[in-house]
Amino acid sequence: MKAKPFVKWVGGKTQLIDQLEALLPADFDQWENVTYIEPFVGGGAMLFYMLQTHPNITRAVINDINEDLTTCYRVVRDHPTELVASLQQIQAEYYAIHTEKDKRAYYMQRRAEFNLKNLDPVRNTTLFFFLNRTCFNGLYRVNKSGAFNVPFGRYETPTICDPTTIYADSELLQRVEIMTGDYQETLAMAHGRTLFYFDPPYRPLNATSSFNDYTKETFNDLAQTRLRDFCNRITEAGHHFMLSNSDCKDGFFDDLYLQYIIERVLASRSVNANPAKRGKLTELLVRNYAS
Repeated sequence: MKAKPFVKWVGGKTQLIDQLEALLPADFDQWENVTYIEPFVGGGAMLFYMLQTHPNITRAVINDINEDLTTCYRVVRDHPTELVASLQQIQAEYYAIHTEKDKRAYYMQRRAEFNLKNLDPVRNTTLFFFLNRTCFNGLYRVNKSGAFNVPFGRYETPTICDPTTIYADSELLQRVEIMTGDYQETLAMAHGRTLFYFDPPYRPLNATSSFNDYTKETFNDLAQTRLRDFCNRITEAGHHFMLSNSDCKDGFFDDLYLQYIIERVLASRSVNANPAKRGKLTELLVRNYAS
């Protein structure tokens, strides 16, 4: 059983794994007792890859400001059997509905229940999975009040419950510490040979292309600068980091990370209202070490 991301996530790194792997520290596999930290874990594609590919990672730490997402990780890790049973039930209920109108009504009921924010962790995670599989394009977006507001996606029989993935992920997550909050708190978790991988909300390529509404808090240029300052602290502490972000072509990141190594890698973008603007674009990869 191979572990893999259990949710669809905008900006997931599955397509970039080979390029990220090629730019790890050249002697990474010779490091001993590695701590691996992802302060913006998102869908976790890099996390699952790293833990299955590099056995010298003996400890991993993940963090996200999205409490619903980190609750998912904890439930998958600690309560996989209860989660599978709950997902099988909601999948059966959804499959038993035969008209799009009624499926949409069921979706809206579950979305309203999710937004009440008074659920136990297993139910909250069940609804997170359900909405992720049945909403438009698998997006996770919230309004300024923090309420999930993605419309119905018109899927007839999506895979809501995938027991194989859940159990494989649960096993892998047993050696992962899960944090919820400000990414800067993760520095205290760095011990010994530590590699940070940052996949923060991307800076928009233009005024109409922004998609980082994962939380009600915005991630603007001041936030990007604060993250750079945190990378400086990591470097001063003697740790390694790799960071992904958009290639905005305006020199913002080239100036911001002037003291570090910046690579440009090709990535596919599929979240755009205009199909003509989807496709291959360059992204930036910043690091504080020579590969």
